[in-house]
Amino acid sequence: MMRMSSRTCSLEGRQLQMTEACLFLSEYAALMLGCGATCIRIEKNVRRMARAMGMRPVLVIMPSSVELTLWDREHRLSSCNTEPIHRKGIRFDMNTRLSSLSWELADGKVTFDEARRRFAVISRLKPANKWLILILASLANASFCRLFGGDLVSMGIVLAATLAGFRLRQIMLEDGIDIRLVFAISAFVSSVIGSAGYVFGIGETPDVALGTSILYLIPGIPYLNSMSDLLDGHYLSFLSRFMDAAVLTACLSAGLCGGLLAMSIKWF
Repeated sequence: MMRMSSRTCSLEGRQLQMTEACLFLSEYAALMLGCGATCIRIEKNVRRMARAMGMRPVLVIMPSSVELTLWDREHRLSSCNTEPIHRKGIRFDMNTRLSSLSWELADGKVTFDEARRRFAVISRLKPANKWLILILASLANASFCRLFGGDLVSMGIVLAATLAGFRLRQIMLEDGIDIRLVFAISAFVSSVIGSAGYVFGIGETPDVALGTSILYLIPGIPYLNSMSDLLDGHYLSFLSRFMDAAVLTACLSAGLCGGLLAMSIKWF
């Protein structure tokens, strides 16, 4: 009787440990997905940590949630949890820290409890300084103008257009405005400012200035992630990410066309 009681307690303890691990790993996967990580990267990190804890994971990644089932090595006990995506925007710093955490847990450098504490700290990380991002994005866009053959005047126009549009985008996102409307309005403002070369007759390459004034809005990372998911066989995630990126591209195109119409510029 005592042996059976001891065995029951052992199984209950193992089940509790598995449930806690399942909750942690599903939250981990949801956060990585919300930060812009590819599905293959999420799968590898979760599998790495689960195997280090002596468990076998089955991870299903959906467009708005992740579902994780953990099994023990004997395939007798299991735990399942569905976690909605923790949307944080594209956060490379957070993804890097989460990937490092998975290696440290797998290599035995941190315990499970310590990994959970560090995960909580990482999930609360604040984004990079918005003013620094604004300046760097504006300088990068002006550099693109030069790369495509723009002169110094056009580079100045693109710098001003990006500063205004990007800052407006930051303000609207902070206020919780729908991202599709944000892209359309930001593209409109940037294209209006970017048309200064045509309006005032300054610079030798006004077309380059206008064309590159909205490049900062191109959703390049979602397009790349969708292709990665396609190659890895995650077709639902591929379609979701690709359609999100396509919709944003359509919104910025509408904003650009609105700017051209407002400034009476006929490009076509």
